[in-house]
Amino acid sequence: MKSIYIFLFIITSQLTYAQTDTVSTAPDKVTFSGFADVYYAYDFNKPQSHERPGFLYNHNRHNEFNVNLAFLKAAYTSDRVRGNLAIMAGTYAQYNLAAEQDVLKNIFEANAGMRLAPKLWLDAGIFASHIGLESAISKDNYTLTRSLAAENTPYYESGAKLTYEAGRQWVFTGLVLNGWQNIREPEGNSSKAIGTQIQFKPTDKILLNSSTFIGNEKPDSVKQQRYFHDFYATFQISNQLKLAAIFDIGAEQRANTGSDNTNRDKYNTWFNPTLLVHYNFTDQVGLGARAEYYHDPNGVIISSGTPNGFKTMGYSLNLDYAPTSNVLMRVEGRVLDSQDAIFTRNSQAEDKSSAITTSIAISF
Repeated sequence: MKSIYIFLFIITSQLTYAQTDTVSTAPDKVTFSGFADVYYAYDFNKPQSHERPGFLYNHNRHNEFNVNLAFLKAAYTSDRVRGNLAIMAGTYAQYNLAAEQDVLKNIFEANAGMRLAPKLWLDAGIFASHIGLESAISKDNYTLTRSLAAENTPYYESGAKLTYEAGRQWVFTGLVLNGWQNIREPEGNSSKAIGTQIQFKPTDKILLNSSTFIGNEKPDSVKQQRYFHDFYATFQISNQLKLAAIFDIGAEQRANTGSDNTNRDKYNTWFNPTLLVHYNFTDQVGLGARAEYYHDPNGVIISSGTPNGFKTMGYSLNLDYAPTSNVLMRVEGRVLDSQDAIFTRNSQAEDKSSAITTSIAISF
């Protein structure tokens, strides 16, 4: 791990001294913003606990009006320094940060950065994940609820990252992280994870993204290295139509079952493709749709408790209405269709889960 820090130091030093810094007259700026997403979801399997399936972390309370995510944010920017602090509440925070310390469970974002060279920034703290197209902020996504890919990869990360913009087309990021969506390190785990992100914009209407993660999420005594790659591409076909394609794949070392380390060279793998489309009929009315498949036969990320593991198709369709530029009302129907009966309805096993979710989101 020391070699990682040495490498980052060398790269930073070379880029810093290789470029001639420029003097900017941009004034220091502090901005304040906010967001609130209020929702009602009805799951036709009618869970008595009011909790939808455990692999869903957004809009996941059944038959109750609730707040998915609400936050207030302050951001500071200058020519050489930047920082963000956002405090949040809602069921997103309740379920996504359940394993964090109480004092950290309401931190949506807390980071500081400094410019090391004209196009090179070093940021550290708690920030949005470098993995995935969909964010925790519902209004920015193609669909109201999140894909299985988004729900089961990190929404947030803690660590440090170097970001370099190479012209208008390329952005390169290298990260050293505490782990896979965690602020504090798990007990018994002393290792750090590393990640990369490369974004390429061949035109103003196409974006290609490649993100990686390498790390161990188990105690050091039973280390199981995880390798993960996220790829997505977005296409702005016209002013009204946009498309996105996502493909994630991961592998994790199998747990050792004996003193001879028989499983150390064997891996459990999972993958999931997702297609998203959004069409705006007018400036106020739009339609979003999603088709997805999640294949995790060994339960690395989603444990189903069945012999076949988690193998589930998903479909959703949502209607959007924006009465003003900062308000978005959405209603969505979603169906999850699993190979096995992994859901429950009236104490009976079911292979399908259907729900209708409505939301009103406001930003300022």
